[in-house]
Amino acid sequence: QVQLVESGGGLVQAGGSLTLSCAASGSIISIEHMGWYRQAPGKQRELVAVINRGGSTGYADSVKGRFAISTDNAKNTAYLQMNSLKPEDTAVYYCNADIQNYSGTYHQYWGQGTHITVSS
Repeated sequence: QVQLVESGGGLVQAGGSLTLSCAASGSIISIEHMGWYRQAPGKQRELVAVINRGGSTGYADSVKGRFAISTDNAKNTAYLQMNSLKPEDTAVYYCNADIQNYSGTYHQYWGQGTHITVSS
């Protein structure tokens, strides 16, 4: 069994910063990549940022230069540092990970989601 637990969401004013954390636990052999998605009301879930085991990162155009994803591999934890937040960043943020479990196979896992509200 693998779990992803997110933390760090909340309410922030425009221009402010927040850091999200996503801790993976359970029957983990390796993590291929971890990423953050978000879903705003009435919109589809979209990829925000992703980082692979080698440390390569990718970002949505809308967050480039403002958000930074990183990992602590020893803790199986991913972080999303969000700066210069805008009201349009308001959404539920979900952690995603591609994890090899004790069966040897890879599976996609999702966190429960954490709300971020950016006030203008």
